[in-house]
Amino acid sequence: MNNARTIALACLALPAIAGAQASNAALDRSKVPALGKTPVLHLPNVERAALPNGVAIQLVGQHEVPLVQVTLVIDGGTRLDGMTPGLAAFTSRMLTEGAGTRDANALQSELAFLGAQLNANAAGDYFVVSLNVPKRSLGTALDLMADVALRPNFRAAEVRKQRDLLLAQILQRKDQPTQVAAIAFDQLMFPAGHPFHNPASGDSATIASLDSAKVRGFYAAAFVPERAKFTVVGDISAAELTPLLAQRFGAWKAAAPKLAIAPVTATAVTNDKVKLYLVDKPGAAQSVIYVGAPGVDRLSPDYPALTVMNTILGGSFSSRLNSNLRETKGYTYGISSNFRWSPVPGPFAVSSSVRTNVTDSSLVEIFKELRAIRDRPVDAAELERARNYVALALPARFETNAQIAGQLVTLNAFGLPLSSVAALGPQLLAVTGADVQRVARQYLPADRLTVVVVGDLAKVRAGIEALKLGEITVLDVSSIIH
Repeated sequence: MNNARTIALACLALPAIAGAQASNAALDRSKVPALGKTPVLHLPNVERAALPNGVAIQLVGQHEVPLVQVTLVIDGGTRLDGMTPGLAAFTSRMLTEGAGTRDANALQSELAFLGAQLNANAAGDYFVVSLNVPKRSLGTALDLMADVALRPNFRAAEVRKQRDLLLAQILQRKDQPTQVAAIAFDQLMFPAGHPFHNPASGDSATIASLDSAKVRGFYAAAFVPERAKFTVVGDISAAELTPLLAQRFGAWKAAAPKLAIAPVTATAVTNDKVKLYLVDKPGAAQSVIYVGAPGVDRLSPDYPALTVMNTILGGSFSSRLNSNLRETKGYTYGISSNFRWSPVPGPFAVSSSVRTNVTDSSLVEIFKELRAIRDRPVDAAELERARNYVALALPARFETNAQIAGQLVTLNAFGLPLSSVAALGPQLLAVTGADVQRVARQYLPADRLTVVVVGDLAKVRAGIEALKLGEITVLDVSSIIH
């Protein structure tokens, strides 16, 4: 019986196999398939409302699946840290460690029962409390969200526990070369007083000073309704949503005078020549490399050209840097470049972990690629591939409820309308080779870069010095992470 069934299935499959073979025979695999016509990006409709206390609501109805994403954004974030780096991030961390009548375990148990996810964190310019939940459980899950956002416990014992865990994590950074390199790079690129100079999670001195009273006081002055906005995406209408939020957040009032968001007066460090900073990690099998310069404002009119240029240089798997150092040379598992887009302009950086014995060779290739994109015109095929790569990926930013909410939150942070996303596609496709070369020359100062290398200096220092790239300074890891 089983043999007969197998034979019958094989006979049924023969026509399909024959058809596939004929199709493959007609396919010319020596040519890249031509792209079809660029699809039109249809952006979702955004409805707007407000709670009785003035908290704004943005709603995007998505009714394909019975899920709702609720994101509460409160302006401020780590910009409010002041002289206590890590305070905002730690306060956000504590929100889900007990709220209302529940401790952390009870809170997570109820969320699991509801099939919901609830998270809280601090970004550079805002706090986020996000909830993803099946619609049938939305009301109960919003009760939990309201407790987390409005009634966190900050119990002394739990604050001490989370503080000690974080102190242990900070201590472990010294043994993590990627962490050391990233923190050192930011400290060198941005002076003291700049929001990016210190790690968002703080250092051992500031975290050790935290207690329940300090965290509670910061929360009361940072989490204020006049800086809050809800972004909701999912299977719900405004008529259903507004009463649900009003019931739980409509009476929210500030518990203390709000903290001022201090203006950023410190600017990124601009070198007059290439400067290299080496950090010793004896016995390291790899060296971690950062090469960068001051970045660009996201609102710059050069944003489309910079996006295409960076895609060619190191912003995609087929980029020049990755093709060279990974595919051709085999120096690394991966290398990338990026602009850190933020309301406060972040840096441009090339970063990678490479084999110790090719640290100097990797620097040679990185500098070669940085100079090449400045000095030589971009090939037409390479340009077209990069433009399509970024322009055709725009719709993927709006696939899920969480992605749509994330896009709206990001656009709000920059003061950009949703329509700017639709306008970006044609702008990207209009970037020319001359545009790419122009922004590369303007924003990639190949002769004034900051370079950080964390590795075994006994093995790599001589090779780096022989390159004569620029002035070399050796840093002690304890001066970076403390």
